[in-house]
Amino acid sequence: MTHRSPEVTLRFMAAPTDITMAGAQGVSGGRVLEWIDKAAYACAAGWSGTYCVTAYVGHIHFTRPIPSGHMVEVRSRIALTGRSSMHIINEVLSADPREGIFTRACDCLVIFVAKDTTTNKSVEVPPFEPRNDEERLVQESATSRISLRKAIELEMEKQTYDGPSDAPRLVHRFLAKPTDVNWGGKVHGGTAMEWIDQVGTACTMEWSGERTVAVYAGGIRFYRPIQIGDLVEVDARLMRTDAHSMQLSVHLRSGSPRGGRKNLETAIHATITYVGVDIDGRPLPARQFQPVTDEDLRLHEHATTLRDLRAEYAPKPLFPQVTHQIIY
Repeated sequence: MTHRSPEVTLRFMAAPTDITMAGAQGVSGGRVLEWIDKAAYACAAGWSGTYCVTAYVGHIHFTRPIPSGHMVEVRSRIALTGRSSMHIINEVLSADPREGIFTRACDCLVIFVAKDTTTNKSVEVPPFEPRNDEERLVQESATSRISLRKAIELEMEKQTYDGPSDAPRLVHRFLAKPTDVNWGGKVHGGTAMEWIDQVGTACTMEWSGERTVAVYAGGIRFYRPIQIGDLVEVDARLMRTDAHSMQLSVHLRSGSPRGGRKNLETAIHATITYVGVDIDGRPLPARQFQPVTDEDLRLHEHATTLRDLRAEYAPKPLFPQVTHQIIY
């Protein structure tokens, strides 16, 4: 019988090339999401025994920057399985290698779906049964988020984004390169999330006039694969500002360049929150955006509804037990 491990840990050094912005204190949120997606894929593929695709990434909390030169540990483990889906919780920790004390920098939930490589149809995965009290608590936490995720997806699907708008907005277009390919011949989900963060960061920096960092993403929904050679359009729009934060809606659309921009289809939809930071990484007051047009007012209310949904459902923490510092 094939042994299937429900967990994977990747360990490597954060390189200077992982910091994509001059003056930044650490690795970009998009690069961290790329690491998470790779570790979660390895976990999902190892459990299912087949190729898997990213379906959803949610409840992403960035708690501190990861400096270049730090030892990084990405821990991914199965929390819950459906017929063909695997709910995977992920922790990113880092440590100065001279000290060896790992502390958490980010955590999130990723859902993968197992696919048949010939038919591209979803296939059943082995059911995961918790082996101890901690795994039972983690499974309960993942289960408690199902209703919230469905409510968020329904709210996001109701919104329209084609009316007159005065909201700060940034659109970036380019072709998906062969170097963006994953093991199934499509663009890697982590690469696409890095694109989303880059455009979201640029949009909020242009609006605020400050260096900005991602602090939270409530949901990143994957609708269709992105092919190598596709024309990719990443469209970031500011929906709401609070005292320090800026909440964005980001659509990634893709399709054949021969069809033109009007024929691009939504591949990913995300909502991400950014804050401006000073030279020491402290949060700055946000430049305020006051919606005026009907569409901007609707999106402002949409952002408020998403925030209220998280308070209403109050899911259990992904990690019920505090992770202790680990010395190696």
